[in-house]
Amino acid sequence: MSTYVLIPGAASGPESWCLVAPKLREHGHEVITPALPCEDDSAGFAEYADAVVDAVRGHDDLVLVAQSMAGFTAPIVATRVPVAEIIMVNAMVPAPGDSAGEWWETSGQAAAQRANDLREGRDPDAEFDAFVTFLHDVPEELWQQPLRQSGTPFEKPWPLDRWPDVPTRVVAAVGDRLFPIEFQRRISQERLGVTPVEIPGGHMSALAQPDALVAALL
Repeated sequence: MSTYVLIPGAASGPESWCLVAPKLREHGHEVITPALPCEDDSAGFAEYADAVVDAVRGHDDLVLVAQSMAGFTAPIVATRVPVAEIIMVNAMVPAPGDSAGEWWETSGQAAAQRANDLREGRDPDAEFDAFVTFLHDVPEELWQQPLRQSGTPFEKPWPLDRWPDVPTRVVAAVGDRLFPIEFQRRISQERLGVTPVEIPGGHMSALAQPDALVAALL
């Protein structure tokens, strides 16, 4: 059996995996949900990777599951400890030299989100609304207060010069408003040479579509 390491996205903690973790355990897998120092202004992706590495000590057959911004962290972890697989879930796919702050433009995400908002009848210039972007398909009882997300990880270039030599899959939600499905298909092919497995729902798949996500992970 594998050890699934569920790495949260920006401003999120282990509780974001509250529905997925028990379902993976029901299938006999170990599950680790590391907490990242997202509120610590001294911490960047190197320190986020440190937190994951510390959490997985003594475990093997690691499957790193990277939600959203954790796409920057998971490949760094894979250069430090043996990893069987990386699974990107509605994740940012970095390229060498990208900072997380620059990624939105270098990847084409900003233009893709704007086009998708126009196509679906939303004002692309409206003030950010977490409900509209992230929580539109998450049951209200599962809404979680976001943690404070430090801007430090967005400042420095991603430290790797290439993607690690680890099997990598992509799971993409067809209703993601932040990373529209056409964008995820393109960036996955361009940067990883991978065709995504597509599931229903929006950006917060672990809370909105846990059964579909677990099926894709397995």
